Amino acid sequence: MSGLVLVANAGDGTITSLRLDPTGDPTLTTLTSTPVGKGCGTLAVDSERGLVYAATKEPSIVTLRIDEQSGALSEIARREIDEELAYVTLAPGGDVVLGASYGGGCAMTWLVGAKAGAAEGVLGDEVSRVEYANCHCVVTDADGRHAYVVSLGDDLVAQFDLAADGTLTPMEPATVAMPDGCGPRHLEIDGDVAYLVTEYSAEVFRLGVTEDGRLVRDESAEPVRIDSPEADLAHSVMGADPAKERLRWGADVHRTGRWLLASERTASTIATVALGEDGRLEDVVAITDTEKQPRAFGIAPDGINVVAVGEKSTQAALLRVEDDGSLTLLDTAEVGETARWVAFV
Repeated sequence: MSGLVLVANAGDGTITSLRLDPTGDPTLTTLTSTPVGKGCGTLAVDSERGLVYAATKEPSIVTLRIDEQSGALSEIARREIDEELAYVTLAPGGDVVLGASYGGGCAMTWLVGAKAGAAEGVLGDEVSRVEYANCHCVVTDADGRHAYVVSLGDDLVAQFDLAADGTLTPMEPATVAMPDGCGPRHLEIDGDVAYLVTEYSAEVFRLGVTEDGRLVRDESAEPVRIDSPEADLAHSVMGADPAKERLRWGADVHRTGRWLLASERTASTIATVALGEDGRLEDVVAITDTEKQPRAFGIAPDGINVVAVGEKSTQAALLRVEDDGSLTLLDTAEVGETARWVAFV
């Protein structure tokens, strides 16, 4: 593990490089800040090739090369695209870039590098586009044969076969419906289970993943609320101002071992949900205060250290997952304005 952590800062259009040293008393140190472009708020890392793909508000996808010693990023390509992206990811192998556009109501794919007949890190033309309202996330499974698009506006997850050339073909069924008005937001695929966090109801759902890659919602399994009871937040709706109106505002979700972590922005907390047999959701065992308006956080490859950032904070928090699921603050480090994404190299 290189120990490099990258934070995308939409407010000042930069990516902050930090070093996480997990030895002894773990520390988080700011290394450098790289200007990328207005609204840089999501990125994906190809650690094998030492590349970063960052989406900007222009809109564009910028490819940068990583210097793992210094943390410096140098731009090698910039591709103008049709829609601003809320989420960008790479299929395993690094040959297909996938993006989700909230404002454009679509998800798209591009081949990159040799697969696109281009130099390393250079995106080719758009390959596939699918349309759903307010797409907030697109992810693949571990082998890159399937892709999943989360539509906040349509309250569903769309599922596709993903070909090596980047083509998306709807599976059967083409979508998995979620409760009306819940606002599905981010999805994490973890083997034969998947976890979905909702924005408006601030809940996490567990879905099954079949051998052929289909998502299956277990109607008998209850979701788990991730907002703090002490915050006394109401259910949110499209167009509301959650912070001003004291509404639920779920954001990000990640699994580490027997714990599922999920962030809520109005009260600025991260909830720890215990996972039982087969990854089933159990109770919330801890709710931890963190950086203000935590849109994103990430779990280090060691599964123990967590880096969380807030849209209303200019520092990143390093936390440790304890044996009981609670989170302990270890260190902080400076990042840019309106931090929206965390990735490990």
